[in-house]
Amino acid sequence: QVRLVESGGGLVQPGGSLRLSCAGSGFTFSNYAMSWYRQAPGKEREMVASITLSGGITNYVDSVKGRFTISRDNAQNTVYLQMNSLKPEDTAVYYCRVRRGLVESWGQGTQVTVSS
Repeated sequence: QVRLVESGGGLVQPGGSLRLSCAGSGFTFSNYAMSWYRQAPGKEREMVASITLSGGITNYVDSVKGRFTISRDNAQNTVYLQMNSLKPEDTAVYYCRVRRGLVESWGQGTQVTVSS
C-alpha cells in the first residue's frame, strides 16, 4: 500500500524558512517523479514543485521560483521542500504526490502558516 507522510509544517513569520519532508513507502520511490502541491483556503490545489526520478530536473510554479527548492534522497525514500523568504500568500496545506501510471497517491498534508 502506497503511503506518503508529510512533516515539517508550522507557523513562521514572513521572511522565515521551513523545510518540509515527505516520506514514501509501499512503492519503489526511486522509480517515480515526485511533486509538492498546496491548497490555500478557498482556492484550488496547485502544483508548487516537481522533481524527476534522479533529481536532475526540477520545476516550480512562478510564484515560488528563487525561494523554494525541491530535492530528494532516494536512499531515504524522502522528498523535501526547502522554503525560504516565506510570504503570507504561501499559507496553505502542503501535500506531496506521486503518480504511478494513472494512479495518483497523496499524503495527508502539512499546514504552513506564514503570519506575524
